[in-house]
Amino acid sequence: MLDMADELLLLNPGPVPLSPDVRSAMAEPMVSHRSAAFEADFERAQSGLRYIFETGSVDGSRTATGGTPLLLMGTASLAMEAAVSNLVGPEDTVVALENGKFGRRFRRIAERYATVRTVAAEWGDSFDLDRVKAAIDDDVDLVTMVHNETSTGVLNPVAAVGDVAAAVDARFVVDGVTSIGGDAFHLDEWGVDLAVTDAQKALASPPGISAIYLAEGRESALEPDNGPFYTDLVRHVEKAADNQTPFTSAVPLVRGMATALEEIQAETMPARIARHRAQARAFRAAFAAMDLERFPTIEAPSAMSNTVTAIELPPSVKSDAEAFFAAVAEQNVSISGGQGHLGGDIFRVSNMGNLTDDDIRRGIRAVGEALRSVDWGVDIEGALAAADDELEA
Repeated sequence: MLDMADELLLLNPGPVPLSPDVRSAMAEPMVSHRSAAFEADFERAQSGLRYIFETGSVDGSRTATGGTPLLLMGTASLAMEAAVSNLVGPEDTVVALENGKFGRRFRRIAERYATVRTVAAEWGDSFDLDRVKAAIDDDVDLVTMVHNETSTGVLNPVAAVGDVAAAVDARFVVDGVTSIGGDAFHLDEWGVDLAVTDAQKALASPPGISAIYLAEGRESALEPDNGPFYTDLVRHVEKAADNQTPFTSAVPLVRGMATALEEIQAETMPARIARHRAQARAFRAAFAAMDLERFPTIEAPSAMSNTVTAIELPPSVKSDAEAFFAAVAEQNVSISGGQGHLGGDIFRVSNMGNLTDDDIRRGIRAVGEALRSVDWGVDIEGALAAADDELEA
């Protein structure tokens, strides 16, 4: 059992742990959001976002050029709504791809602004690409999709859907909330017109702000009069050129994000992607060694997430899932259960952000000890050995 004096280990899929430098940046004296001092911090954040969005490859090659990164003063749900509401209106048609909670959220947002066709799969299942192709015809103006479905641990085939959207000249908006900054994301190659991410996920920044990347030349597609006044992206683009936002900025959060993004640049995206992928494999290997079943049903071209691992609880543990989660929490480790109808059926662990390999080992041990406490016998040392094989590979 771990010493309760150990700092709380956040392994839930956001918010993620913050570095000491990020926390210190947020504690600096307050300045005006219209001051030169803040504009310098905003410029740092914008520069970091450009690096993240435009260098999302395993080898460090450019994945986008010429686009515009924007900071929004709200979490990713605000950014998702900004993306949809600025690109479509009541006469337009949106195809929403839904195989988890956040695909559903995109669909529900789109229903407020346009006519929506839904291509749905069971939560945790892969999309039928033939059904996707059939739904995206010449009448479709916009397609929404989640890259890394946080609720189920599925990595969806953005590239394949981007090709379908491009064939009918439909705009393509992608939620990269739990992939951008932690896994490969190829904006230009995948035909993404607007990508969304959140501060509190793989960017290892404080919660409360989010970011989008508007691909080169897409400003002309914006229809700001259709959407909320607060998220008029035309106005945001104009103010970003002056290193400001249209309204009051969350000064401490922007400072924290700027520092976190500089830490990512120091690590480099190729190293960060490789680390996330190794840690995700370690989680999967360890839980397999505990005789636990992965939750998602994966068929190519979908894949397992490299930032969120979802595991089916054994039947005997499901009957007392609260005791299992309480036993994990007693070790000062935070993991997540299932969302929606999956509550009590699965657990999810995240390796987003700046987690060390020792953090991953600690999480594995905490889950193993909790399972033992509810009478599911596991070989914790064997699980750790399986994880080490992946971490050291």
